[in-house]
Amino acid sequence: QVQLVESGGGLVQAGGSLRLSCAASGRAFSMYPMGWFRQGPGKERDFVAAVSRSGDTTYYGDSVKGRFTISRDNAKNTVYLQINSLKPEDTAVYYCAATRATFSSTYYATRDDDYRYWGQGTQVTVST
Repeated sequence: QVQLVESGGGLVQAGGSLRLSCAASGRAFSMYPMGWFRQGPGKERDFVAAVSRSGDTTYYGDSVKGRFTISRDNAKNTVYLQINSLKPEDTAVYYCAATRATFSSTYYATRDDDYRYWGQGTQVTVST
């Protein structure tokens, strides 16, 4: 069982930056590939970024490539999402998620169906 708590959201002007954090509690955080998703107003939940359990492999959704960076610190049981050059269309609730535990050091997932544990979300609002 993994519990996830996101933080770091807020109101920011377009062009600004934020760093979201997701603190995990439970056992063996380093065994879980992690991901970030977002759901904008009136939209479906979309994949944002994923990272393997080792942190060596990352993958991004097309709309955020070059602006977002996912990373993790297994010693702190935390995964991060650095968001730069924010745009109004980035306004959304951002969710952290964990897949099932794996021994693969390179596995990551991009479908929300592949994720087993979810945080409650943190709101990011980008103003013009």
